[in-house]
Amino acid sequence: MNQDRQNPVGDQHQPTWRKPAGIFLILLLIAVWAAIIVSLSPWVGTWPVLVQAVFYLVTGVIWIMPLKPLLRWMELGRWRG
Repeated sequence: MNQDRQNPVGDQHQPTWRKPAGIFLILLLIAVWAAIIVSLSPWVGTWPVLVQAVFYLVTGVIWIMPLKPLLRWMELGRWRG
């Protein structure tokens, strides 16, 4: 049987320590970011509802920005392209 049919992904390298470390860092980033945002809730709670919605929408998306270099590091072993 053809080797490519047995392994459709092709020649894969063994996982490195970067993948579990990267997953841990992603979870840590989420936890720290959530703690920071939650600590701001006493002040944010006094804002008008629409302003709160914009704040939580923006802060809910901002944490994704550090993921690109982190994911690149997990895959390639370097921070910049």
